[in-house]
Amino acid sequence: MADSNSSVVDRYRSHIHGDNERHTEWRFGSPPNYDLVNKLFEEGRTKVWEAGSLEERVQHLVKTWEMEMFHKRRFQDYKTVNPDNYTFSLNGRRPITLEQKRKLGGGYNSLLQTSLPQALRGYDPTRETMESSHAAFTAAFPRGFALEVLHVYSGPPGIVYKFRHWGFMEGPFQGHAPTGEMVELYGMAIFQVDADMKIEKVEFFYDRGELLGGLLKCAKMDDTGLLPASSCCPFFKNV
Repeated sequence: MADSNSSVVDRYRSHIHGDNERHTEWRFGSPPNYDLVNKLFEEGRTKVWEAGSLEERVQHLVKTWEMEMFHKRRFQDYKTVNPDNYTFSLNGRRPITLEQKRKLGGGYNSLLQTSLPQALRGYDPTRETMESSHAAFTAAFPRGFALEVLHVYSGPPGIVYKFRHWGFMEGPFQGHAPTGEMVELYGMAIFQVDADMKIEKVEFFYDRGELLGGLLKCAKMDDTGLLPASSCCPFFKNV
């Protein structure tokens, strides 16, 4: 996740700037700027991979893939995937195509699919759009939601890796007050790539509750932005 201003170079991602992106249609109007989340990543990562290592190359691929999924509007602008053969699945669900993923709202909606009853979902991807979900998580994590690859178990064509996502909830999330605390998510993923290193199949395995539990722990604010006196939010204590 990134803020929306333009940047010249991103050392952890490709396919943002340069001649090959001159005609790219960006979902939020311009190329994303990852300066804030890159700083968070460098300050909080637990692994520093050697340049050119398999781990470093996989981390670069994953970060670039994530950027394209969130920020590029047209499938034809994707450089990390083979749009014709690409499928995505979460926690063993039926694989879906890029078009089916778009109909779900893409972004966080496809990553937070759930079978829970609507009243228990906390975050309901069936009621969110790409834009509303992006706004919700950008507000909750103003410094971004950083990603690091912790371990690579196998290389291409079947890339299996363990990852960590983290950020600090310094803003509200769908009416729930910020905690100021770190929210972490651990998981596993499998990327199947073709001979040109284009991703054709993505499978993710993780507990969405690890993410949402940290975002929903504080009470909801009322219409004036105030909280109950018993609120867990440190920003509102002693006010």
